[in-house]
Amino acid sequence: MQLKNYTKEFKYNWQLAAPVMLGMLGHTFVGFIDNVMVGQLGTAQLAAVSLGNSFMFIAMSLGIGFSTAITPLIAEADAEHDFEKGKSTFKHGLFLCTVLGVSLFLLVLLAKPLMYFMKQPVEVVELAIPYLDLVAFSLLPLIVFQGIKQFSDGLSMTRYPMYATILANILNIVFNYVLIFGKFGFPELGIVGAAYGTLISRFAMVWYLWALLHKKEKSKAFVAQIKFFVLDKLMLKKLLSLGSPSAMQMFFEVGVFTAAIWMSGLLGKNPQAANQIALNLSSMTFMVATGFSVTAMIRVGNQKGLQNYVNLRRIAYSIFLLGIIMALIFAFLFFIFHNQLPKLYVDFDDAKNLADNTEVVGIASKLLIAAAIFQLSDSIQVLVLGALRGLQDVKIPTIITFVSYWLIGFPISWFLGKETAYGSFGIWLGLLAGLTTAAILLYIRFNYLTKKLILTNS
Repeated sequence: MQLKNYTKEFKYNWQLAAPVMLGMLGHTFVGFIDNVMVGQLGTAQLAAVSLGNSFMFIAMSLGIGFSTAITPLIAEADAEHDFEKGKSTFKHGLFLCTVLGVSLFLLVLLAKPLMYFMKQPVEVVELAIPYLDLVAFSLLPLIVFQGIKQFSDGLSMTRYPMYATILANILNIVFNYVLIFGKFGFPELGIVGAAYGTLISRFAMVWYLWALLHKKEKSKAFVAQIKFFVLDKLMLKKLLSLGSPSAMQMFFEVGVFTAAIWMSGLLGKNPQAANQIALNLSSMTFMVATGFSVTAMIRVGNQKGLQNYVNLRRIAYSIFLLGIIMALIFAFLFFIFHNQLPKLYVDFDDAKNLADNTEVVGIASKLLIAAAIFQLSDSIQVLVLGALRGLQDVKIPTIITFVSYWLIGFPISWFLGKETAYGSFGIWLGLLAGLTTAAILLYIRFNYLTKKLILTNS
């Protein structure tokens, strides 16, 4: 098939993906702003935010992963013009996301004492605990937002979650500035100020997205007059059967990156701070790939609803191609600027912490070389995972992600990440191995399934 059969989809794919990317980047940008502002206070504070957020990443992976079940079902209902199915999916999805948000908040609070048993630097743990108290509560609005966002994405209304996320970022920057550093008469709260900024901004974005969808012609009937506690067991079961494996897929990947944070903590506060810098930067490029992944989920879900499997495969490959091009660009940028990018996070004018800051930047610059290498693997695995979710194929991909990250990636990180081996760089070599394995196996799965669907329906 000629290349133009794929490239002709680029424009529409980009139109769908760009708002999702900006919205997802907005979530990461909240972390970026927190890290840059907190980094000015010292490496211990930056490491504390990293440690606190490591618990958040695990909880968020379960909530966000679960919410992705809503998108393909809404996209399928939209293609079939089945309003009742769409409204039922949204209501039950929102109910489950609310329950999950409350549960994850309580789980994180109960898990806090684990910090003392993880052999992390004591000064880092003591700073992280009050930060985590507030950020944990922000899980409730965040997971509810994700449920509404996935519904909006499923209707191909990808711009509106982006607008809400932009608002959240503006509020986060303002509240961070006044509360971290004590400006305009506000108290100087340090990293707790960053937690307040995150909490306020997340409640605001839920309210704003809900208000937007109430006004739009395509969505207002879905979000109006919701009987929240009148539930259908079959729809709950369907969402749980799709959402639970999706949550585990994201949990396995995020879990191995979180393990990297903890393993870095065993090496000391500076390696942990360096890991946080590299992780934050690579998370931003991952969100671009995630934008294409959501696009794959929407468009594959649409084609599944239409039962046009030849077109489904062509559209999916066009999204994969566009995602790979972007991944190669990011890999090049990370490689070229690996020495410069970490310097954004620390204050070299701070004479007291100059030695620590110099060490952190040195370690982080090496980690960005590893991050440059795994851009391609990371993008391919998340792109194909999105397409498989669009096909509502979630069980086998869950096994693939577990094997890739925990039976292959984690042991390599553990073995090579010791101080006597390659240290921080060794940890990231394990991440590279896990991502590459996942990319290969998930692609094989997608290729097999789509060929089988085409043959069965021809």
